[in-house]
Order: sequence, then structure tokens, then C-alpha cells
Amino acid sequence: MTRTLILLRHGKSAYPDDVDDRDRPLSPRGRREAGLAGRWIRANLPPVDAVLCSPATRTRKTLAEAAVEAPVDYLESLYGADPDTLVAAIRAVPDDVHTLLVVGHEPTLSATALGLITDHGNDAAHQVAEKFPTSAVAVLTVPGSWSELAPRSGAELVGFHIAR
Repeated sequence: MTRTLILLRHGKSAYPDDVDDRDRPLSPRGRREAGLAGRWIRANLPPVDAVLCSPATRTRKTLAEAAVEAPVDYLESLYGADPDTLVAAIRAVPDDVHTLLVVGHEPTLSATALGLITDHGNDAAHQVAEKFPTSAVAVLTVPGSWSELAPRSGAELVGFHIAR
């Protein structure tokens, strides 16, 4: 069975004084673009069965603005995660989840996407390698179960959308 992995970078954040990085909110542009990303996901991809989300304020607000309705796990390990940590979290997702959305941060999302695929020659891979902007969405197909996910294990980057 082929599964769908959706990687969504948080929306553009604001930088208010005296606010820790983890607590930064979305800017008005970030709220608007996160909503656009959510609309694109709902219109173009299979229904999301589950969400893994960093607990940072900007990722939580991105998910809220995207209005993707599915059970959510806010994982502390995703804030400041490296690609290995993110892949480990995905590998723990139950097999009854066919479409998984991950809301996270850069540079983890682009490094994870590029690390999972074998074909780096398509347009989507070039775009992800060049820049994974805020509210961008990478879409990968994953063969087999989540627990088998590993670098270059047959995942394919089938799309990259920048919500603007």
C-alpha cells in the first residue's frame, strides 16, 4: 500500500519583543498563507488521517489556520528536531493512517524530504533543495508501512506547493 506524507512548514511568524522563539505567533501574512496551504491540501490531496505537529506556537497556529481536521499529536521532539528524529516519529505512526500531515520547521522538513527520496532530478526536488519557504507543502508517496520508512527506501517527492 502506498501512503501519503505531507510536510507543511509553519506560516510566516512575527517577531515581537521579549518573546521566546518557541512562543512566536504567526504574522498576518502567516495566518493568510497557512489558510491557503490548508485549502490546497484539502482540495488536492487525500483526506488527512493524522497529524504530527511541533508544539511551537507558530506550528500550532499554522495547523489551526490550515483547518485540517484529523487527530493531532503535538510532539515535543519535533521542536528543534533533526531529520532522524522526525523520521523516527513518523515510523511510530500506526498503519491504519494512510495520509499523514507533519507541521514543522526548517531546515528539518527539506532535509527530511530530500533524505527520503532517491530521485533528486525532478522539479519538486529542485524546488525543495533551493528553498522551503513558510507555508510550503511537500507531498511524498511512501511505499509500505510507516515503520519501514527509511532514507532512500522508495519514497517519491510527487509535489511541492508554495501557498501564496
